[in-house]
Amino acid sequence: MTVQINIDLNSIVPKAYAPLYNDRTRYLTYKGSRGSRKSFSVAEDVIMQIILHPYVNWIVLRQYAYTNKDSTYSTIQQAAFRLGVYDLFKFTLSPLEITFKPTGQKVFFRGMDKPLAVTSLQPTTGVLARAWWEEAYELKSLDAFKTVEETMRGEINDPDGYYQSIITFNPWSDQHWLKSEFFDADTKNPRSKSFTTTYEDNPYLDDDYIESLQDMVKRNPNRARVAVYGDWGIAEGLVFDGLFEQRDFSMEDIAALPKAVGLDFGFKHDPTAGEFIAIDQQNRVVYVYDEFYQQGMLTQQIAQALGQHKAYGLPITADSAEQRLIAELSRVFGVPNITGAGKGKDSVSQGIQYMQSYRYIVHPRVKGLLEEFNTYVYAKDKFDNWTNQPEDANNHGVDALRYAMEQFMFRVARRYMTNQERIQAVKNSGLR
Repeated sequence: MTVQINIDLNSIVPKAYAPLYNDRTRYLTYKGSRGSRKSFSVAEDVIMQIILHPYVNWIVLRQYAYTNKDSTYSTIQQAAFRLGVYDLFKFTLSPLEITFKPTGQKVFFRGMDKPLAVTSLQPTTGVLARAWWEEAYELKSLDAFKTVEETMRGEINDPDGYYQSIITFNPWSDQHWLKSEFFDADTKNPRSKSFTTTYEDNPYLDDDYIESLQDMVKRNPNRARVAVYGDWGIAEGLVFDGLFEQRDFSMEDIAALPKAVGLDFGFKHDPTAGEFIAIDQQNRVVYVYDEFYQQGMLTQQIAQALGQHKAYGLPITADSAEQRLIAELSRVFGVPNITGAGKGKDSVSQGIQYMQSYRYIVHPRVKGLLEEFNTYVYAKDKFDNWTNQPEDANNHGVDALRYAMEQFMFRVARRYMTNQERIQAVKNSGLR
């Protein structure tokens, strides 16, 4: 079937993403800031490469297969609609894939958590010539990446055909293997090109969003380093360094564990964070299984979010500096079991120290807290030396987590411990 399509790519594709169309290098790697348009630009490329090249099929990968549905799959749908070619594609949820109706070329979606489903792919039309690795920072190892890449081989029935993989991510830590493999001059793959993009490479952002990023530079410079400038994150001085990991788990896995909710309030510039935990006291492991993390939330919206995330029936500990909000949630909107967090001398630093006696398993749906774990650092003194006090910035999810854990750290017989009792509890944790 011959299809006539008229798309002016020069008017659509930002200059920073032109290599997606005119560069045949085996690996094109984009690390970028929030709002840099890297994911949407690659989604448009997925559509256009299929239309332009009849031999091309795509595999789109994330660490966890199910996360594709509400991210890469949805973004490619939006891209097809924007390009005016949506009706030329068939979008199916089971299996999760996209088919180009005129030729049968496909976009497959897979996860590295199911490796056999990746390596066994065999398209019926053309070859598996393109891969998009989205949120590649989640990928566990270079070896696993190479295993999948080795499946992209074979003769292409087109003299101008080529294989290519596109890699996109936010660079939260400079210790990740992506840096040495694709960015460091001495060790990078010779068949690769790397790029850093920021919100300034996206001509489609509105002024309010740009203002929020510029405000982050002033208020949370550590987070802005990655989220605004697309630079590598900080490796030194992390408060929870080595104590957290992202891992998938089911509610059945944590069904027998006690659960709690922590709530920290924000509004215009700072998010309201709700962190949902299950705690394994015997093994000192905290499972963070759900979250809401959003700016501009009104009291009713917070109450609705607590209900939607199934907080009712669990103990909810909220920032006691906002007694009015706690009272409104309880008395006006009927949120049960909500109390203010304990306060007192050194309560924050004591809480952080106690928290450091646990390990944290963060579910893939919990993104705000994971970002904070990667950027929450100790403060420095005037001589540029690390202190033992965390910076009071970029910590709304961490504060909510601390409130949730208060039930298991500093409460005895339903009361908040005294300063001396908290000091002893920290000593008993083996960290002081």
